Order: sequence, then C-alpha cells, then structure tokens
Amino acid sequence: MTKSIVVASALALACAVGPAIAADLPSTKAAPAFIPPLAPPPLWTGFYVGLNAGYTWSNSDTVAQSYWDTDAAGLGANALIGNFPASINANVSGFIGGGQIGYNSQVSDKFLWGVEADIQGVATSSSTAALTGASAYTTLSRGIDYIGTARGRLGYLVTPTLLAYATGGLAYGQTNLSASYLGAPTIVASDSYSDLRIGYAVGGGLEWLFAPRWSAKVEYLYYDLGTASTPGAVYAYTSALGSQISGAQSSTRFDGHIARAGLNYHFDWLKPAPIVAKF
Repeated sequence: MTKSIVVASALALACAVGPAIAADLPSTKAAPAFIPPLAPPPLWTGFYVGLNAGYTWSNSDTVAQSYWDTDAAGLGANALIGNFPASINANVSGFIGGGQIGYNSQVSDKFLWGVEADIQGVATSSSTAALTGASAYTTLSRGIDYIGTARGRLGYLVTPTLLAYATGGLAYGQTNLSASYLGAPTIVASDSYSDLRIGYAVGGGLEWLFAPRWSAKVEYLYYDLGTASTPGAVYAYTSALGSQISGAQSSTRFDGHIARAGLNYHFDWLKPAPIVAKF
C-alpha cells in the first residue's frame, strides 16, 4: 500500500514539473515576424519633358573686316580702303528660353546615361558702328535667332535624388551678320549673311529629383557654331583718277556660353516595377 502511494506521487510530480521544464526550453519553430517590403530607391529611368530659361553671351566678339581693290592702279580706292576699320567688336548677349525632352537610363545606384534635345529662342542682337576718319565708316549687326542641341549625358548620383552630369553633342543655330560700308561721297554698299549653322556643345550640370515625377536643374553649356562670312559687297568709287571698283567682306565666329535653369516632368513609361522583398 505504501509503495503504491509513493509511485503514484512520483508520477504526479513528473507530470506537473515536465510542462514547466518544457516551457523553459528554446522553441525549434521561429516565431512569425512581419518584414515590410523594401522601399525602391528613386528611379531616374524614363522619359521627361521640361522648360528652361537663362542667359547667353558670346565668347568671340570680333568681326573681322577685309577690303580689296580690283583696279590695277588702285590709287584712289586704296586711299579710301585704308580709312575703313580692320575689325569691330560686337558682343552678343541676352536672355534665352525654351524647352527640352530627354530619356534617362539608371544602370546602377550610382550611375546613369541619357540623351536630351532642346531648343530655345535667343533675345539677343548687337549693333555697333565704327568711324575712322571723316570719309569712311562701317556699321554692322550680328546675332543668333535661336539655338538648339542634341546631346548625350553621363551622370553620377551624389545622393539618390541629386545627379551631377557631364554632357556633349550637336549644336545648331540660326545666325545672321550684316554690314554697311559708307564713304564720301559715292560709296554706299551693304552685305549680309543668314543661315542655319551646325556645331557642337559641351557642358555639365546638377539635377535634383525633389518629387517622384519632378526635377529641377542648373546647367552650363559652351557652344561653337564655327566661323561665317558675308558673301562680299562690291562697290564703285570715283576718284580724281577715275572710276575704281572695290569690295568689302565681314566674318565672325559664332560661339558662346549658356547658363540656365530648368524644370522637368518625368513619365512612368518604360520605368521598371518597384522591387518588393518576399519571404
């Protein structure tokens, strides 16, 4: 009887202590945990359009003047040609404004490449007069009506939302140059040039993605459209020695600087889907 009571008590104690000890042992099954999806980094990939405005100024201000005399003797005409200026400085500067369209491809968390095309009107013109002596002077004007570019871009993401980039490519612009040559008292001639010129542009800038679809940028470009010349004006001059035939021509280089700011709207076209973590 006593032995049965002891065995029963031992079994009861084991049943009571066993669950408590089991509760203290580590679980082999991990507790479920909520892991939020990874937030995708700001993505620059996609098309964009925007507006820009800024200021432009010429790099080369000199308009060279050349004169010639077709008369063999060249006496009276050469005396007058010597009174014309050899060059005139004409700075071209003013405000510009227009728009751009482009595409970015973000290839890593630090680098992207892209292409951009833009066009803007130029509110610039320059007119100057040079008087040398009392018998001859030249007036001229030159300007660029509009300028555009088609460039590639290579960018480095300083932060996920701040892009520093270098850019370069094609530049084009409508250029014009005109001159008038006046002498005492029988020389009155004019000469003009107007044409679309092709060149190149290089530069760089910073762009800030301040909202999912909006970015603001500041940019500098140097452009070079090459040297252009007027066809040349031929005029008659009568001196004490008789009739003389002379000519004049103007030439200048169209290159300059652009500093501007812009605002871009980014589309979702061709943009990859956000990355979401799965477990």
